[in-house]
Amino acid sequence: MNIQVLLVEDSPGDVRLTREALHDANVAIQLHVASDGVEALAFLRREDAYAGAPRPDLILLDLNLPRMDGREVLAWIKADPDLKTIPTIILTTSEAEDDIVTSYQLQANSYLSKPVQLDRFETLVKSINDFWLTKAKLPNQRDTE
Repeated sequence: MNIQVLLVEDSPGDVRLTREALHDANVAIQLHVASDGVEALAFLRREDAYAGAPRPDLILLDLNLPRMDGREVLAWIKADPDLKTIPTIILTTSEAEDDIVTSYQLQANSYLSKPVQLDRFETLVKSINDFWLTKAKLPNQRDTE
């Protein structure tokens, strides 16, 4: 069974690196990408071009996005009774204490800062797979639809 992951990221380079690292870690991962907060909400709401979109098993969310930032997306996800159980991991360049505190106040499941070094970034992404998609027990999302 494929694992559905939604990556909300506006940097094409980070999308490519995340895609490669996740594929190397787990070939069962099907990665979907939204390049901004508005597109992410359309995907999650299954609107327009995303009418047939699968429900993600995990969301990787950048904070600094065009049109609607990650904090707004996170608040929307965690306020929605049908989506709030989807683990939502903040994956961002920000190490600002305010961003960390705000993300946890908005019920992020984890906050990870992207390292600048390529090998450390790959290791971090693989650790997301190792913990969230291998070790952690998650609710069967398909039963909640």
